[in-house]
Amino acid sequence: MNKLFYSLLITVFILGYTSTDSIAQSPEEKGLEIAMEGDKRATGYGDSTSELLMVLKNKHGKESKRRMRMKAFEVEGDGDKSISIFDNPKDVRGTAMLTFGHKDRDDEQWLYLPALKRVKRISSSNKSGSFMGSEFSFEDMGGRELEKYSYKWLRDEPCPTAEFEGQSCFVTVSFPLEKNSGYTRIISWIDKVEYRTAKTEFYDRKNSHLKTLTFSNYKLYLGKYWRALTLEMQNLQTGKSTMLTITSYEFKTGLTDKDFTQASLKRAR
Repeated sequence: MNKLFYSLLITVFILGYTSTDSIAQSPEEKGLEIAMEGDKRATGYGDSTSELLMVLKNKHGKESKRRMRMKAFEVEGDGDKSISIFDNPKDVRGTAMLTFGHKDRDDEQWLYLPALKRVKRISSSNKSGSFMGSEFSFEDMGGRELEKYSYKWLRDEPCPTAEFEGQSCFVTVSFPLEKNSGYTRIISWIDKVEYRTAKTEFYDRKNSHLKTLTFSNYKLYLGKYWRALTLEMQNLQTGKSTMLTITSYEFKTGLTDKDFTQASLKRAR
């Protein structure tokens, strides 16, 4: 999306003509407007740290659990940086992934494997690969910068999950612009008051419904940042699922750009 279009859209916001009653919007313009508002409300946090429980469940219901930590750092003018670190069980302890999100090119990702004592770069062509055996892909663990998608508003309807019972949601579709994306389209239900995502459906390269991600247990931080503390990814094609439960969340902890390097992966314990 070019800068001129963004400037014109921002001018519309300033003049107060975002209502469809005041100015005719195409579905594409409205979809972009919703995405921009959601992005604006989620940014400005600086840095964050969190602790998580990951529960993997196979199609027979058998579970395995992992404990992990995540660190995130906002980069002005570009995508966020993040590190995911596994603490247990023993067979994954010390495994860590570093992600550099980008607005105008493929994200960069590196995986540190303690058993091999080496850092492995994740190829952009492997974006759809499983992240540590979970139903989240490397792409899912990367950034969702606005510039990497085109958008379209589909409709408004009641929000589909118990978390948002009685509320109305925007239903939008985003189309990845990157050739290496594992998805053809992503449909999202976003509440019309706080712009929180209730549910997201992912469609694979064959345009078949692959996965559904449900967000719940939202909590407000610093008086302005809503974060879901429970995320459940269900794979409709395999019957497997992965649930991430965030057990602690802290913002503005003093992290710097120096905490997000390939060298820091080996120290991430």
